[in-house]
Amino acid sequence: MLWNNVQKVLDDKSISIYRLSKLTGILDNTLYSYSRGVSEPSFTNMCKIADALDVSLDVFRE
Repeated sequence: MLWNNVQKVLDDKSISIYRLSKLTGILDNTLYSYSRGVSEPSFTNMCKIADALDVSLDVFRE
């Protein structure tokens, strides 16, 4: 699952989903739905997440 890779980066950088929400402008409820597998992030949101975490999109590929 894509979010597992995002969560690993969040854990490595000690960033919460709430903080990621503030960094990206993506609603925290939306990020929580990604984390629970309810929905998948769009390409645009993945770009925002990668930029906020200062990583390449390739980091999230499986």
